[in-house]
Amino acid sequence: MGSVDDTLAGLPESERASLRHVIEVARAIAPDAEDGVSYGVPALRVAGKPLIGVSASATHLSVFPFSPAAIDSVRARLGGFSLSKGTVRFTPDHPLPEDVLGDLIRARLAEIAGRPTG
Repeated sequence: MGSVDDTLAGLPESERASLRHVIEVARAIAPDAEDGVSYGVPALRVAGKPLIGVSASATHLSVFPFSPAAIDSVRARLGGFSLSKGTVRFTPDHPLPEDVLGDLIRARLAEIAGRPTG
């Protein structure tokens, strides 16, 4: 297990399952991604750059695509979720839709590869 899996192992089951799902979707899209830490959160990295990070707090779970542009690419489809410049917040009871999550990850991956995300 890498740092992402190790971090998730210490969470309550519902949070662990929700964040593990985010990581599984990311690993399916970017199978060469490596475990690491970026900006203090467990993350998957591609070509030395952060792809997606996850964390849990007392009130919500967070996905960090490390890119305002990646969030902007799916912003219109994230009604009902708390967003900031670099974070999407959700709960186990209100998870991110899988298609939106996949598109968010693909947008970040395209950025890392130097392709436009629009």
